[in-house]
Amino acid sequence: MAEADPRGPMDVARCPGPGWEDILAADDIQPPAFMAEDRYEYLGSEAIDASRYHSPEFFEAEKTKMWPAVWQFATREEDLPEPGDYVTYENVGRSYLIVRQEDGSIRAFHNVCLHRGRKLKTDCGSAEKFVCPFHAFTWNTDGTLNSIPCRWDFGHLSDDQMKLSEANVARWGGYVFVRDAEEGPSIEEFLAPLPEFFERWRHEDCTTVAWVGKVVKANWKIVMEAFMESYHAYATHPQLMPFTGDANAAYHVLGDHVNVNYTPFGTMSPHVQQHDLPQQWIVDEFVKYNGRSADNYDPEKDDYNIAVPTGLTARQALGQAMRKTSERTFGGDYSKVSESELLDALVYNVFPNFAPWGGFMPNIVYRWRPWPDENACLMEVRVLARVPAGQPRPAGVPMHLLGEDEDWSDAPELGVLGGVVDQDMENMELCHEGLKASKNQRVELGDYQEVRIRHFHQALDRYLNAD
Repeated sequence: MAEADPRGPMDVARCPGPGWEDILAADDIQPPAFMAEDRYEYLGSEAIDASRYHSPEFFEAEKTKMWPAVWQFATREEDLPEPGDYVTYENVGRSYLIVRQEDGSIRAFHNVCLHRGRKLKTDCGSAEKFVCPFHAFTWNTDGTLNSIPCRWDFGHLSDDQMKLSEANVARWGGYVFVRDAEEGPSIEEFLAPLPEFFERWRHEDCTTVAWVGKVVKANWKIVMEAFMESYHAYATHPQLMPFTGDANAAYHVLGDHVNVNYTPFGTMSPHVQQHDLPQQWIVDEFVKYNGRSADNYDPEKDDYNIAVPTGLTARQALGQAMRKTSERTFGGDYSKVSESELLDALVYNVFPNFAPWGGFMPNIVYRWRPWPDENACLMEVRVLARVPAGQPRPAGVPMHLLGEDEDWSDAPELGVLGGVVDQDMENMELCHEGLKASKNQRVELGDYQEVRIRHFHQALDRYLNAD
Protein backbone atom coordinates (compact mmCIF):
# COMPACT_ATOMS: atom_id res chain seq x y z
CA MET A 1 0.00 0.00 0.00
CA ALA A 2 1.30 3.47 -0.88
CA GLU A 3 2.30 5.81 1.92
CA ALA A 4 0.01 8.67 2.78
CA ASP A 5 1.36 11.96 1.46
CA PRO A 6 2.18 14.01 4.59
CA ARG A 7 1.74 17.31 2.78
CA GLY A 8 -1.45 19.28 2.53
CA PRO A 9 -3.35 19.52 -0.78
CA MET A 10 -1.88 22.98 -1.51
CA ASP A 11 1.68 21.65 -1.17
CA VAL A 12 1.49 18.65 -3.50
CA ALA A 13 4.42 18.70 -5.94
CA ARG A 14 3.18 20.00 -9.30
CA CYS A 15 4.52 22.61 -11.67
CA PRO A 16 2.54 25.87 -11.37
CA GLY A 17 0.32 26.63 -14.32
CA PRO A 18 -1.42 24.30 -16.81
CA GLY A 19 -0.87 20.62 -16.18
CA TRP A 20 -1.15 17.53 -18.36
CA GLU A 21 -4.92 17.30 -17.93
CA ASP A 22 -5.36 20.98 -18.87
CA ILE A 23 -3.34 20.55 -22.06
CA LEU A 24 -5.40 17.52 -23.08
CA ALA A 25 -8.66 19.35 -22.33
CA ALA A 26 -7.71 22.12 -24.78
CA ASP A 27 -7.10 19.70 -27.66
CA ASP A 28 -9.59 19.20 -30.48
CA ILE A 29 -9.93 15.46 -29.88
CA GLN A 30 -9.66 13.83 -26.49
CA PRO A 31 -7.53 10.71 -25.95
CA PRO A 32 -8.77 7.62 -24.11
CA ALA A 33 -9.93 8.41 -20.59
CA PHE A 34 -7.12 6.41 -18.96
CA MET A 35 -4.57 8.91 -20.26
CA ALA A 36 -6.21 11.84 -18.48
CA GLU A 37 -6.92 10.00 -15.23
CA ASP A 38 -4.43 11.06 -12.54
CA ARG A 39 -2.96 7.79 -11.23
CA TYR A 40 0.00 9.25 -9.40
CA GLU A 41 0.84 7.72 -6.01
CA TYR A 42 3.03 9.25 -3.36
CA LEU A 43 5.60 6.53 -2.63
CA GLY A 44 7.68 8.27 0.03
CA SER A 45 10.65 10.60 0.02
CA GLU A 46 13.46 8.46 1.39
CA ALA A 47 16.85 8.49 -0.34
CA ILE A 48 17.96 5.55 -2.50
CA ASP A 49 21.16 3.78 -1.44
CA ALA A 50 23.80 4.51 -4.10
CA SER A 51 25.37 1.07 -3.63
CA ARG A 52 22.43 -0.42 -5.53
CA TYR A 53 24.09 0.89 -8.69
CA HIS A 54 27.68 -0.20 -8.15
CA SER A 55 27.85 -2.98 -5.57
CA PRO A 56 28.87 -6.42 -6.95
CA GLU A 57 26.89 -8.02 -4.10
CA PHE A 58 23.73 -6.13 -5.03
CA PHE A 59 24.22 -7.07 -8.68
CA GLU A 60 24.53 -10.72 -7.68
CA ALA A 61 21.27 -10.47 -5.73
CA GLU A 62 19.54 -9.08 -8.84
CA LYS A 63 21.03 -11.88 -10.91
CA THR A 64 19.90 -14.70 -8.63
CA LYS A 65 16.65 -13.41 -7.13
CA MET A 66 15.08 -11.00 -9.62
CA TRP A 67 16.02 -11.79 -13.23
CA PRO A 68 14.99 -15.49 -13.20
CA ALA A 69 11.58 -14.58 -11.70
CA VAL A 70 10.43 -11.89 -14.17
CA TRP A 71 9.13 -11.91 -17.72
CA GLN A 72 11.91 -10.47 -19.90
CA PHE A 73 11.24 -8.92 -23.30
CA ALA A 74 13.49 -11.07 -25.47
CA THR A 75 12.53 -10.46 -29.11
CA ARG A 76 9.78 -9.42 -31.50
CA GLU A 77 7.64 -11.69 -33.65
CA GLU A 78 9.01 -10.16 -36.85
CA ASP A 79 12.55 -11.13 -35.78
CA LEU A 80 11.70 -14.78 -36.45
CA PRO A 81 8.90 -14.88 -39.05
CA GLU A 82 9.40 -18.41 -40.46
CA PRO A 83 9.69 -21.92 -38.94
CA GLY A 84 13.31 -22.60 -38.03
CA ASP A 85 14.12 -18.93 -37.51
CA TYR A 86 15.89 -18.35 -34.22
CA VAL A 87 17.09 -15.48 -32.05
CA THR A 88 19.85 -15.73 -29.49
CA TYR A 89 18.91 -13.75 -26.36
CA GLU A 90 21.40 -13.30 -23.54
CA ASN A 91 21.19 -11.64 -20.15
CA VAL A 92 23.09 -11.91 -16.82
CA GLY A 93 24.81 -15.17 -17.65
CA ARG A 94 21.84 -16.91 -19.28
CA SER A 95 21.66 -17.64 -23.00
CA TYR A 96 18.50 -18.69 -24.81
CA LEU A 97 17.66 -19.94 -28.29
CA ILE A 98 14.22 -18.59 -29.14
CA VAL A 99 12.90 -20.63 -32.07
CA ARG A 100 9.83 -20.42 -34.31
CA GLN A 101 8.25 -23.88 -34.55
CA GLU A 102 6.55 -25.55 -37.52
CA ASP A 103 3.11 -24.88 -36.04
CA GLY A 104 3.86 -21.16 -35.63
CA SER A 105 4.45 -21.34 -31.90
CA ILE A 106 7.64 -20.04 -30.29
CA ARG A 107 9.79 -21.93 -27.80
CA ALA A 108 12.88 -20.94 -25.84
CA PHE A 109 15.73 -23.37 -25.12
CA HIS A 110 18.78 -22.84 -23.00
CA ASN A 111 21.55 -22.24 -25.51
CA VAL A 112 23.94 -24.83 -24.08
CA CYS A 113 25.18 -28.10 -25.52
CA LEU A 114 24.34 -30.89 -23.06
CA HIS A 115 27.63 -32.65 -23.84
CA ARG A 116 30.44 -30.27 -22.84
CA GLY A 117 28.56 -27.02 -22.39
CA ARG A 118 29.47 -24.99 -25.47
CA LYS A 119 26.95 -22.42 -26.63
CA LEU A 120 25.16 -23.81 -29.66
CA LYS A 121 24.63 -20.44 -31.34
CA THR A 122 26.01 -16.94 -30.98
CA ASP A 123 23.94 -15.29 -33.70
CA CYS A 124 20.43 -15.02 -35.11
CA GLY A 125 19.26 -16.74 -38.27
CA SER A 126 17.48 -19.83 -39.57
CA ALA A 127 18.35 -23.49 -39.08
CA GLU A 128 17.00 -26.97 -39.77
CA LYS A 129 19.02 -28.35 -36.84
CA PHE A 130 21.27 -27.03 -34.10
CA VAL A 131 24.72 -28.61 -34.41
CA CYS A 132 27.29 -28.02 -31.69
CA PRO A 133 30.51 -26.87 -33.42
CA PHE A 134 32.64 -28.66 -30.79
CA HIS A 135 31.69 -32.35 -31.26
CA ALA A 136 28.63 -32.15 -33.56
CA PHE A 137 26.00 -33.18 -31.03
CA THR A 138 22.82 -32.22 -32.87
CA TRP A 139 19.32 -31.16 -31.82
CA ASN A 140 16.12 -30.59 -33.77
CA THR A 141 14.53 -27.16 -33.67
CA ASP A 142 11.95 -28.44 -31.18
CA GLY A 143 14.72 -29.21 -28.69
CA THR A 144 14.68 -32.98 -29.13
CA LEU A 145 17.93 -34.86 -29.67
CA ASN A 146 18.77 -35.57 -33.30
CA SER A 147 22.09 -37.39 -33.14
CA ILE A 148 25.28 -38.03 -31.18
CA PRO A 149 28.50 -38.91 -33.06
CA CYS A 150 29.85 -42.24 -31.79
CA ARG A 151 26.59 -42.93 -30.05
CA TRP A 152 28.02 -46.30 -28.96
CA ASP A 153 30.10 -44.41 -26.36
CA PHE A 154 27.05 -42.79 -24.73
CA GLY A 155 24.88 -45.78 -23.90
CA HIS A 156 24.18 -44.22 -20.51
CA LEU A 157 22.27 -41.29 -22.13
CA SER A 158 18.66 -41.53 -23.29
CA ASP A 159 17.05 -39.28 -25.87
CA ASP A 160 14.75 -37.96 -23.18
CA GLN A 161 17.69 -37.00 -20.95
CA MET A 162 19.23 -35.12 -23.84
CA LYS A 163 16.33 -32.79 -24.66
CA LEU A 164 17.42 -29.18 -24.50
CA SER A 165 16.38 -27.46 -21.27
CA GLU A 166 13.48 -25.11 -21.86
CA ALA A 167 12.36 -21.74 -20.51
CA ASN A 168 8.84 -20.35 -20.39
CA VAL A 169 7.63 -18.23 -23.31
CA ALA A 170 4.81 -15.69 -23.49
CA ARG A 171 3.62 -13.47 -26.34
CA TRP A 172 1.77 -10.18 -26.32
CA GLY A 173 1.46 -7.33 -28.81
CA GLY A 174 4.10 -8.73 -31.14
CA TYR A 175 6.58 -9.03 -28.27
CA VAL A 176 8.06 -12.34 -27.09
CA PHE A 177 9.00 -12.80 -23.43
CA VAL A 178 10.98 -15.47 -21.59
CA ARG A 179 11.07 -16.44 -17.91
CA ASP A 180 13.16 -19.03 -16.12
CA ALA A 181 10.88 -19.52 -13.13
CA GLU A 182 8.00 -21.97 -13.51
CA GLU A 183 5.83 -20.18 -10.98
CA GLY A 184 4.64 -16.62 -11.30
CA PRO A 185 2.02 -14.37 -12.85
CA SER A 186 0.82 -14.83 -16.42
CA ILE A 187 2.08 -12.32 -18.95
CA GLU A 188 -1.29 -10.53 -18.86
CA GLU A 189 -1.12 -10.24 -15.08
CA PHE A 190 2.51 -9.12 -15.18
CA LEU A 191 1.86 -6.42 -17.81
CA ALA A 192 -1.46 -5.14 -16.42
CA PRO A 193 -2.90 -2.70 -17.39
CA LEU A 194 -0.74 -2.48 -20.53
CA PRO A 195 -2.77 -4.99 -22.62
CA GLU A 196 -5.92 -2.96 -22.01
CA PHE A 197 -4.24 0.37 -22.79
CA PHE A 198 -2.33 -0.81 -25.89
CA GLU A 199 -5.30 -2.61 -27.44
CA ARG A 200 -6.02 0.65 -29.25
CA TRP A 201 -2.44 1.11 -30.49
CA ARG A 202 -1.88 -2.50 -31.66
CA HIS A 203 1.87 -3.01 -31.62
CA GLU A 204 1.17 -6.45 -33.10
CA ASP A 205 0.42 -4.61 -36.37
CA CYS A 206 3.86 -2.99 -36.38
CA THR A 207 7.30 -4.07 -37.50
CA THR A 208 10.82 -3.05 -36.51
CA VAL A 209 12.16 -0.45 -38.96
CA ALA A 210 15.20 0.63 -36.93
CA TRP A 211 17.14 -1.07 -34.13
CA VAL A 212 20.36 0.31 -32.69
CA GLY A 213 22.34 -0.82 -29.66
CA LYS A 214 25.42 0.38 -27.81
CA VAL A 215 27.34 -0.75 -24.74
CA VAL A 216 27.34 2.04 -22.15
CA LYS A 217 29.87 2.16 -19.30
CA ALA A 218 27.29 2.58 -16.57
CA ASN A 219 24.98 0.39 -14.52
CA TRP A 220 21.84 -0.64 -16.39
CA LYS A 221 19.59 1.10 -13.86
CA ILE A 222 21.42 4.42 -14.19
CA VAL A 223 20.94 4.40 -17.96
CA MET A 224 17.34 3.21 -17.77
CA GLU A 225 16.33 5.79 -15.18
CA ALA A 226 17.50 8.61 -17.44
CA PHE A 227 14.58 7.69 -19.70
CA MET A 228 12.01 7.53 -16.89
CA GLU A 229 11.56 11.25 -16.35
CA SER A 230 11.37 14.49 -18.34
CA TYR A 231 12.91 16.49 -15.50
CA HIS A 232 16.35 16.34 -17.14
CA ALA A 233 15.21 17.77 -20.49
CA TYR A 234 15.74 21.44 -19.58
CA ALA A 235 19.43 20.93 -18.80
CA THR A 236 20.26 18.05 -21.15
CA HIS A 237 18.09 18.74 -24.23
CA PRO A 238 17.70 22.52 -24.51
CA GLN A 239 16.82 22.30 -28.22
CA LEU A 240 13.58 20.51 -27.27
CA MET A 241 12.28 23.23 -24.95
CA PRO A 242 10.41 25.28 -27.59
CA PHE A 243 7.93 22.41 -28.15
CA THR A 244 8.20 20.16 -25.06
CA GLY A 245 6.10 20.62 -21.94
CA ASP A 246 8.72 18.93 -19.77
CA ALA A 247 7.47 20.26 -16.44
CA ASN A 248 3.84 19.79 -17.57
CA ALA A 249 4.41 16.03 -17.82
CA ALA A 250 2.30 13.50 -15.93
CA TYR A 251 3.68 10.55 -13.93
CA HIS A 252 1.36 7.65 -13.19
CA VAL A 253 1.84 4.43 -11.24
CA LEU A 254 -0.29 1.84 -13.01
CA GLY A 255 0.38 -1.50 -11.34
CA ASP A 256 2.99 -3.65 -9.61
CA HIS A 257 5.23 -3.65 -12.69
CA VAL A 258 4.05 -0.76 -14.87
CA ASN A 259 4.30 3.03 -14.76
CA VAL A 260 4.18 5.81 -17.34
CA ASN A 261 5.44 9.30 -18.12
CA TYR A 262 3.21 11.36 -20.44
CA THR A 263 5.12 14.36 -21.86
CA PRO A 264 3.22 16.81 -24.09
CA PHE A 265 4.75 18.07 -27.35
CA GLY A 266 3.63 21.07 -29.38
CA THR A 267 3.58 23.24 -26.26
CA MET A 268 6.40 25.38 -24.92
CA SER A 269 8.30 24.37 -21.79
CA PRO A 270 7.29 26.33 -18.67
CA HIS A 271 11.02 26.93 -18.15
CA VAL A 272 11.21 29.14 -21.25
CA GLN A 273 7.62 30.26 -21.64
CA GLN A 274 7.48 33.56 -23.55
CA HIS A 275 4.06 34.82 -24.55
CA ASP A 276 5.32 36.95 -27.42
CA LEU A 277 6.60 33.94 -29.39
CA PRO A 278 4.15 32.80 -32.09
CA GLN A 279 2.61 29.34 -32.29
CA GLN A 280 4.21 28.97 -35.71
CA TRP A 281 7.66 29.07 -34.09
CA ILE A 282 6.71 26.12 -31.86
CA VAL A 283 5.65 24.11 -34.91
CA ASP A 284 8.79 24.94 -36.85
CA GLU A 285 11.04 23.89 -33.96
CA PHE A 286 9.06 20.67 -33.55
CA VAL A 287 9.50 19.68 -37.18
CA LYS A 288 13.20 20.47 -36.97
CA TYR A 289 14.16 18.73 -33.74
CA ASN A 290 11.53 16.18 -32.73
CA GLY A 291 13.43 12.93 -33.09
CA ARG A 292 10.33 10.76 -33.24
CA SER A 293 8.43 12.61 -35.92
CA ALA A 294 10.53 14.88 -38.13
CA ASP A 295 11.64 12.12 -40.49
CA ASN A 296 8.02 11.22 -41.20
CA TYR A 297 7.45 14.47 -43.06
CA ASP A 298 7.99 14.36 -46.79
CA PRO A 299 9.54 17.63 -48.06
CA GLU A 300 7.66 17.19 -51.32
CA LYS A 301 4.31 17.16 -49.54
CA ASP A 302 2.39 20.15 -48.29
CA ASP A 303 2.40 19.01 -44.65
CA TYR A 304 6.19 19.31 -44.35
CA ASN A 305 5.85 23.10 -43.98
CA ILE A 306 3.01 23.24 -41.51
CA ALA A 307 1.25 26.58 -41.28
CA VAL A 308 -0.71 27.37 -38.12
CA PRO A 309 -4.12 28.78 -39.14
CA THR A 310 -5.35 31.84 -37.29
CA GLY A 311 -6.98 30.90 -34.02
CA LEU A 312 -5.37 27.47 -33.73
CA THR A 313 -2.61 26.36 -31.38
CA ALA A 314 0.59 24.64 -32.43
CA ARG A 315 -0.78 21.36 -31.03
CA GLN A 316 -3.95 21.64 -33.06
CA ALA A 317 -2.05 22.39 -36.27
CA LEU A 318 0.41 19.56 -35.66
CA GLY A 319 -2.44 17.19 -34.88
CA GLN A 320 -4.16 18.00 -38.17
CA ALA A 321 -0.91 17.48 -40.09
CA MET A 322 -0.15 14.22 -38.30
CA ARG A 323 -3.61 12.82 -39.10
CA LYS A 324 -3.09 13.59 -42.78
CA THR A 325 0.42 12.12 -42.81
CA SER A 326 -0.65 8.96 -40.96
CA GLU A 327 -3.57 8.28 -43.30
CA ARG A 328 -1.34 8.70 -46.35
CA THR A 329 1.48 6.57 -44.94
CA PHE A 330 -0.36 3.80 -43.12
CA GLY A 331 -3.91 3.89 -44.45
CA GLY A 332 -7.03 3.91 -42.34
CA ASP A 333 -9.04 6.68 -40.75
CA TYR A 334 -7.19 8.92 -38.28
CA SER A 335 -9.83 11.65 -38.16
CA LYS A 336 -10.86 10.69 -34.61
CA VAL A 337 -7.35 10.19 -33.23
CA SER A 338 -6.32 12.66 -30.54
CA GLU A 339 -3.46 15.11 -30.81
CA SER A 340 -1.81 13.42 -27.84
CA GLU A 341 -1.68 9.98 -29.47
CA LEU A 342 -0.02 11.49 -32.55
CA LEU A 343 2.39 13.92 -30.87
CA ASP A 344 3.25 13.16 -27.28
CA ALA A 345 5.87 11.01 -25.60
CA LEU A 346 3.75 8.30 -23.96
CA VAL A 347 6.59 6.38 -22.35
CA TYR A 348 5.54 3.25 -20.46
CA ASN A 349 7.97 1.19 -18.38
CA VAL A 350 7.49 -2.48 -17.61
CA PHE A 351 9.64 -3.78 -14.77
CA PRO A 352 12.46 -4.46 -14.97
CA ASN A 353 13.86 -3.13 -18.27
CA PHE A 354 11.28 -2.80 -21.07
CA ALA A 355 9.89 0.58 -22.21
CA PRO A 356 7.44 0.71 -25.15
CA TRP A 357 5.98 4.04 -26.24
CA GLY A 358 2.24 4.28 -26.75
CA GLY A 359 0.31 6.21 -29.36
CA PHE A 360 0.04 6.01 -33.13
CA MET A 361 3.30 7.55 -34.31
CA PRO A 362 6.30 5.28 -34.99
CA ASN A 363 6.80 3.80 -31.53
CA ILE A 364 10.15 3.84 -29.76
CA VAL A 365 10.95 0.75 -27.68
CA TYR A 366 13.83 0.80 -25.19
CA ARG A 367 15.57 -2.14 -23.52
CA TRP A 368 18.51 -2.20 -21.11
CA ARG A 369 20.56 -5.26 -20.09
CA PRO A 370 23.63 -5.66 -17.84
CA TRP A 371 26.57 -6.17 -20.18
CA PRO A 372 28.07 -8.15 -18.57
CA ASP A 373 28.05 -6.89 -14.98
CA GLU A 374 27.15 -3.96 -12.73
CA ASN A 375 29.58 -1.60 -14.50
CA ALA A 376 28.14 -1.60 -18.03
CA CYS A 377 24.95 -2.26 -19.96
CA LEU A 378 23.66 -2.77 -23.47
CA MET A 379 21.09 -0.13 -24.33
CA GLU A 380 18.86 -0.75 -27.34
CA VAL A 381 16.54 1.62 -29.20
CA ARG A 382 14.00 0.08 -31.56
CA VAL A 383 11.58 2.00 -33.70
CA LEU A 384 8.33 0.27 -34.67
CA ALA A 385 6.22 1.48 -37.58
CA ARG A 386 2.74 0.43 -38.59
CA VAL A 387 2.43 -1.91 -41.52
CA PRO A 388 0.23 -0.18 -44.12
CA ALA A 389 -3.29 -1.56 -44.18
CA GLY A 390 -3.64 -4.68 -46.30
CA GLN A 391 0.07 -5.41 -46.55
CA PRO A 392 1.85 -8.40 -44.94
CA ARG A 393 4.18 -7.67 -42.05
CA PRO A 394 7.79 -7.69 -43.28
CA ALA A 395 10.65 -9.14 -41.27
CA GLY A 396 12.24 -6.74 -38.85
CA VAL A 397 15.66 -5.21 -39.42
CA PRO A 398 18.62 -6.65 -37.45
CA MET A 399 20.26 -4.72 -34.64
CA HIS A 400 22.94 -2.23 -35.62
CA LEU A 401 25.46 -2.57 -32.78
CA LEU A 402 27.54 0.57 -32.46
CA GLY A 403 31.23 0.33 -31.66
CA GLU A 404 32.85 1.86 -28.60
CA ASP A 405 34.02 4.89 -30.60
CA GLU A 406 30.72 5.42 -32.41
CA ASP A 407 27.94 7.75 -31.31
CA TRP A 408 24.21 7.18 -31.56
CA SER A 409 24.14 9.95 -34.15
CA ASP A 410 26.38 7.74 -36.32
CA ALA A 411 23.32 5.51 -36.87
CA PRO A 412 21.51 7.25 -39.77
CA GLU A 413 18.37 5.18 -39.25
CA LEU A 414 17.69 7.04 -35.99
CA GLY A 415 17.63 10.45 -37.63
CA VAL A 416 17.43 13.34 -35.16
CA LEU A 417 16.75 10.89 -32.31
CA GLY A 418 20.40 9.76 -32.38
CA GLY A 419 21.64 13.19 -31.34
CA VAL A 420 19.11 13.34 -28.50
CA VAL A 421 20.32 10.00 -27.13
CA ASP A 422 23.94 11.20 -27.41
CA GLN A 423 23.06 14.08 -25.11
CA ASP A 424 21.74 11.57 -22.57
CA MET A 425 24.86 9.43 -22.83
CA GLU A 426 27.09 12.32 -21.76
CA ASN A 427 25.57 11.96 -18.27
CA MET A 428 25.63 8.20 -17.85
CA GLU A 429 29.28 7.26 -17.33
CA LEU A 430 29.81 10.26 -15.06
CA CYS A 431 26.77 9.26 -12.98
CA HIS A 432 28.22 5.79 -12.53
CA GLU A 433 31.61 7.16 -11.51
CA GLY A 434 30.00 9.75 -9.25
CA LEU A 435 27.85 7.23 -7.39
CA LYS A 436 30.91 5.12 -6.68
CA ALA A 437 32.74 8.17 -5.35
CA SER A 438 29.80 9.64 -3.41
CA LYS A 439 30.61 10.30 0.25
CA ASN A 440 27.08 10.06 1.61
CA GLN A 441 25.98 7.25 -0.79
CA ARG A 442 22.50 8.73 -1.12
CA VAL A 443 20.40 9.35 -4.22
CA GLU A 444 17.67 11.94 -3.60
CA LEU A 445 14.53 11.82 -5.76
CA GLY A 446 11.74 14.26 -6.45
CA ASP A 447 8.37 13.16 -5.10
CA TYR A 448 6.53 13.59 -8.41
CA GLN A 449 8.80 13.84 -11.43
CA GLU A 450 10.97 10.93 -10.28
CA VAL A 451 8.27 8.75 -8.73
CA ARG A 452 8.74 6.13 -11.49
CA ILE A 453 12.31 5.55 -10.32
CA ARG A 454 11.11 5.03 -6.77
CA HIS A 455 8.36 2.71 -8.02
CA PHE A 456 11.00 0.68 -9.87
CA HIS A 457 13.17 0.26 -6.76
CA GLN A 458 10.20 -0.74 -4.63
CA ALA A 459 9.29 -3.40 -7.21
CA LEU A 460 12.90 -4.59 -7.22
CA ASP A 461 12.88 -4.88 -3.43
CA ARG A 462 9.84 -7.13 -3.56
CA TYR A 463 11.82 -9.63 -5.61
CA LEU A 464 15.02 -9.31 -3.60
CA ASN A 465 13.12 -9.79 -0.32
CA ALA A 466 10.70 -12.43 -1.59
CA ASP A 467 12.16 -15.24 0.48
